[in-house]
Amino acid sequence: MRFLILSDIHSNLEALNTVLEHAAGQYDQVLCCGDIVGYGPDPNAVIERIRELDPRVIRGNHEKAALGLVDLSLFNPLAKRAALWTQDELTADNRSYLKEIQAGPLDVPPLTLVHGSLLDEDQYLVDLEDALENFPLARHPVTFFGHTHIQGGFVRFQDGRAGLLNPEIKRGANESQLRIDPEQRYLVNPGAVGQPRDYDSRAAFVIYDTDELIVRYFRTSYPLETTQAKMLAAQLPQYLIDRLSLGR
Repeated sequence: MRFLILSDIHSNLEALNTVLEHAAGQYDQVLCCGDIVGYGPDPNAVIERIRELDPRVIRGNHEKAALGLVDLSLFNPLAKRAALWTQDELTADNRSYLKEIQAGPLDVPPLTLVHGSLLDEDQYLVDLEDALENFPLARHPVTFFGHTHIQGGFVRFQDGRAGLLNPEIKRGANESQLRIDPEQRYLVNPGAVGQPRDYDSRAAFVIYDTDELIVRYFRTSYPLETTQAKMLAAQLPQYLIDRLSLGR
């Protein structure tokens, strides 16, 4: 089985369409670690595109924000403005779709999906200490997570050692591979489709071949200037517009 794994699309239609074009013919099923909406200018179009794919999907914190299920005072002011804008933009049908998305963890054997972590859907897995708290909860060799917008992840070996997963996809390259050993435990972040934060502005995603036991990390350039122009027209915060170019 080949899974296309997406996360943190954030209403970025151009990034999503480019990823789907790049991945065409290379996967059997789509999985999503949440944050379909938020920040970007096309929440309805992105939801409709996702619905066409019929993915297994879990909610992210921006789905909760779009539905008014979270205290927006917990968001930074720019994220709050974008969340309120998204609330106003959503159609009734697409709001109903978001309401149907369940919280993780979601087991899709032989893997698990979470948004933040196995401990808490809103936890940021940013360092090895955080990862070590999560490994004992892993029900499958590989758990995919999002939320941080940073492609990579963590591994724990049988002997108890643990380390970082760094795809190291250099400029000019677009793929890196990770071979999975079912005896180890992996926390893998596919990166953000719509708003990377690892100093690489290219859209990020993963394809996991469960027969070959290979995770393939990808990056692909997309017409981010088009997305930025839409955000400007929607009067979304300038910082959110500028950060797309920076990969931050």
